[in-house]
Amino acid sequence: MERLQAAIEKARAQRNEGGRTEGGRPAPAPRTNGAAALVTDTYADTVSLDANWQSFRQIDTTVPAFRDKKIAAFAGGAEAAAFDMLRTRVIQQARSNNWRRIAVVSPHSSCGKTTTVTNLAFSLGRNSDMRTLAIDFDLRRATLARMLNQKPAHTMADVIEGRVPFADHGLRYGNSVAFGLNAGPVQNSSELLQSNRTAAMLDEIDATYQPDIVLFDMPPLMATDDSLAFLKNVDCALLIVAAEETPMSQIDVAERQIAELTQVMGVVLNKCRLMGSAYGYEYNY
Repeated sequence: MERLQAAIEKARAQRNEGGRTEGGRPAPAPRTNGAAALVTDTYADTVSLDANWQSFRQIDTTVPAFRDKKIAAFAGGAEAAAFDMLRTRVIQQARSNNWRRIAVVSPHSSCGKTTTVTNLAFSLGRNSDMRTLAIDFDLRRATLARMLNQKPAHTMADVIEGRVPFADHGLRYGNSVAFGLNAGPVQNSSELLQSNRTAAMLDEIDATYQPDIVLFDMPPLMATDDSLAFLKNVDCALLIVAAEETPMSQIDVAERQIAELTQVMGVVLNKCRLMGSAYGYEYNY
């Protein structure tokens, strides 16, 4: 760290010298150490990236939703274990395949898709080495805002169409998680999600905030064509199904639909009835 700081200070001094020869002519540009210049650029980029994330308003965590057991990963501990396990598997697959944009989809409603996105985002947020964005693209229902009990003034459609900068719309938790929510339903959502404007907005967000993982909360595959319209913009999709509710026939159809447009990251069986401890293993806090 001391050598890094020394390199930064040296590079700054070289930039600020403005030295001149005895005849008053500008002095020849000093020979710069390539590593020092690279370190300086990297430091500046890091500071700029941190500032971009800090520009988001903090999410209101005093609302009752954050004391609800549905958002178990917010507080962590034994209740969050299942989501922490999912988080680790997601990170491993994402890094192995160089995936960053992950759509979270389900065959039908009430599979727990938004609950999974919310908890996965907070679980990822406890990894200080990563930055995570969670964006609600279930534009017809605004489910993520309701889950978090937030009341945003705008929608992601406003961001896509350039009426509101994402910097003014996003809500941040800590230093490594941010949410893009919706104030209410959006008209013509399918057409919007497959437009070039959406692709351009996502590229701009990538360049500005450089998230390690972007989670997209998507509508059920069999309810609308919104997800099918959008999946070409992601690296992979995580399929959420409900135990004892989702027929195998629907899972098969959903997997085929996803595979035609992007990679299938995996299938998450939600709403399982689990014993108090797994294989006799107990947590002690």
